[in-house]
Amino acid sequence: MLSAIFRSYTGSFGDLRKEVWFLALITLINRAGTMVIPFLSLYLTKSKGFSLEEVGWILSFFGMGSVAGSWLGGKLTDTIGHYKTMTGSLIFSSVLFVLLQFPQSFWELCIGVFLVMLVADAFRPAVFVAISAYSKPQNRTRSVTLIRLAINLGFSVGPAIGGSIIAGTGYAGLFWVDGITCLLAGILLLKLLDPKKALANATEVNLKPQSVLKDKPYLLFIFAMVLFGFVFLQYFSTVPLFYAQVHRLSEFEIGVLLGLNGFLIFLLEMPLIKFLEIRKKSVITYIGLGAALTGLSFLALNLGQWIGVLVIGMVLLTVGEMIAFPFSNTFALQRADKGRQGSYMAFYSIAFSAGHIFGHNSGMQLINHFGFTVTWNFMIVLAVISCGLLIWLKFILKKEN
Repeated sequence: MLSAIFRSYTGSFGDLRKEVWFLALITLINRAGTMVIPFLSLYLTKSKGFSLEEVGWILSFFGMGSVAGSWLGGKLTDTIGHYKTMTGSLIFSSVLFVLLQFPQSFWELCIGVFLVMLVADAFRPAVFVAISAYSKPQNRTRSVTLIRLAINLGFSVGPAIGGSIIAGTGYAGLFWVDGITCLLAGILLLKLLDPKKALANATEVNLKPQSVLKDKPYLLFIFAMVLFGFVFLQYFSTVPLFYAQVHRLSEFEIGVLLGLNGFLIFLLEMPLIKFLEIRKKSVITYIGLGAALTGLSFLALNLGQWIGVLVIGMVLLTVGEMIAFPFSNTFALQRADKGRQGSYMAFYSIAFSAGHIFGHNSGMQLINHFGFTVTWNFMIVLAVISCGLLIWLKFILKKEN
């Protein structure tokens, strides 16, 4: 029985091109090194002594940099190509991550965080277009899932190592590790990926591309993803504060709990996606299911002081994430075939960058004024609205088809 399970697991990875595996390796190294981001709110409060209100505004600049970077990455991808855009983003962000440890004042940190995300998130639209170029159409969802596995394996390792680095050397060590791993990922990209093979395998060029602003169903989808991202991204700012302030967890314990998310995704996401693909339900249905489970994770956080609710919440979030992200990526890539792929994928990235602008800051302000319980209830309401928009989108798509 175990051998059959193992064969089923390894079979879910079959028929993926080696270039997709190279992309996954590069993403794994880059993501494992991005240790500053999960600990940013703790770094700003505990090491720098900023108030929750100030941290909220700094994280808004994080989001604005992410939005600007996603837009810039989409424009660069449509003009100079995904290969050059990814390489430049990795190499230049390696320098900026190292430099981010030196700003001290509020405005210096706002500008520093903005510049880091401006350069680092130019990578995101480019890597989505690269997936489309290197993968076969029938394997697109699983190719996206493999990249996500690399991201989450890196995320499971990164916070745990990051917590250990903080315990041993302080926060400064995180910035150096981030910079070195970004540089290593950029070097590997230059060594392993052949842009000519991507061009040879790319989807047919659309000679009359549709403007993303005229694709109303896609814009509705983006708005639903903005709300979903608003809720989901709380796990990278306000939820770690909840772990520390309410449940008194240490940085290492927080890193282990966040690492559980990446470990479960690495273990279960690819077989789950293959299983759901076979059932041939609507892609939008699966995205809505993922958003609903993410909302339920915040309901779990309000169940009491028992430490087990944190694990339950993380498991619900993880399953929701495993379902929502690969299928939302696939839907975005499918619609991108209608127009300029870089612009379409930039809008998809911006949907989650907007969560960084408004989600972190609003979450901090809500906690500061009303506490964690009200904040988690607010996130549940937003998740419900996101699900409602996706149901509406499903009816629109049926008419469109």
